[in-house]
Amino acid sequence: MNAPMTFDKIQEQIGYRFGDLRLLRQSMMHVSYGHEFNNDKSLALRDNERLEFLGDAVLDLVISDLLLEAFPDAPEGQLSKMRAAVVNEKTLFEIGKTLRLSELILLGKGEQRTGGNHKPSIVSSAFEALIAAIYIDGGFNAVYPVVRFLFAPIFKEENHVISFKDYKTKLQEKVQAFYKLTPTYHQISSRGPDHAKIFEVEVKAADRTLAVADGPSKKEAEQNAARAALEILDGPDSGERSNP
Repeated sequence: MNAPMTFDKIQEQIGYRFGDLRLLRQSMMHVSYGHEFNNDKSLALRDNERLEFLGDAVLDLVISDLLLEAFPDAPEGQLSKMRAAVVNEKTLFEIGKTLRLSELILLGKGEQRTGGNHKPSIVSSAFEALIAAIYIDGGFNAVYPVVRFLFAPIFKEENHVISFKDYKTKLQEKVQAFYKLTPTYHQISSRGPDHAKIFEVEVKAADRTLAVADGPSKKEAEQNAARAALEILDGPDSGERSNP
């Protein structure tokens, strides 16, 4: 069994030592914790929401630079899609899980009872706040190598995938090429509470359902449905050229 995660260990994992440990601790303070325990503090020190705001911008900047380096011939539109495929809640949540941030996130009692430290939105926000804390503590030259290191598996293992993670565009091109049709997306249902809703979407060509998938937003559900449809169409028994 893994030893408990600590603030000392997280610094070892990311390869950065904070000069001001208060920044690291604040980056793990969810707004629910701030409301319960830090109401006497100024808004800037109460929780990690302002850090999350900054961290989102820092990530966009660093990832944009890394993409320009990795794809020197990619046009702006393609680079924007790549960045969106890399900097999103799902990816940040996965990195946050790898770092075991859930063990460090400070929550109010209500969020603790509902397992808030495992919610993708809370973990991904804490990760963004962590990035901002590094930036404030050490500047751009400190945060850049940390982001490069943490996102290296994505750029290494999926370098050939990042450029076409927009599955909807890829599916549209394939369906139009073979069937002379444009795929359409339809929401089938939604379930769960407002803060953690799951959407189910189907993608169709004419009257044929190509695939059904779900996701934490309509856009992600559509992307997942498109990806599933591509896997079916690209399969050995796809019969791609038959009419849908």
